[in-house]
Amino acid sequence: MNWLVRTFSCSVAKKQFMAVTGLAFCGFLTTHLIGNLFVYGGKDAFNAYVEHLHALGVLVHIAEAGLIIFALIHIGMALILYFQNLAARPVKYKMKKNAGGRTLASATMPYTGLFILIFILVHLVSMKFADHSTLTTFDVTAGVLSQPAYLVFYVVSMLIVAFHVNHGFWSAFQTVGASHPKYMPIIRGFGILFSLIVGVGFGFIPIAINMVS
Repeated sequence: MNWLVRTFSCSVAKKQFMAVTGLAFCGFLTTHLIGNLFVYGGKDAFNAYVEHLHALGVLVHIAEAGLIIFALIHIGMALILYFQNLAARPVKYKMKKNAGGRTLASATMPYTGLFILIFILVHLVSMKFADHSTLTTFDVTAGVLSQPAYLVFYVVSMLIVAFHVNHGFWSAFQTVGASHPKYMPIIRGFGILFSLIVGVGFGFIPIAINMVS
């Protein structure tokens, strides 16, 4: 028990937990995007994919439970680190400088993360927990994304997700020790590519739904 307390009281360990869970969410984004691409095949193709996913039964529930645990760890560590940093520097600097490689993306990670959390909650309530008794998943998704306010919220959210992932991806590798000068430029480049794929891939889903519906 003592080692567990020491681990969670160490800032480096908290950052490593955030890095590992963050990379796990990148994996989830990849699989989720691949599944959503079935929308380009039309209503029947998308609904068939959803039915196949639900047929996995307990495996889906295990994956969902794992995502919830990872989310709690990621958010919990982020909150602890955020308030620790505030406590360590109660008076803000008069002039902020990009010292130590600090960028707009790194400085806004807590806030983009909070926005993403709000989006996830709204997204779950609007789609996953919507009434599917008389409508298919495609119909529910198309109905939600046809609402102008939600459409704008969705597209903006995807841009923020891409912005968050762009910094989080390469910094996660750096946190776990994969910061070799030879490979870090490749990791950074892949992070940019991955964030673009995520932003564009999810961002075009509403257009794809309108095309096939």
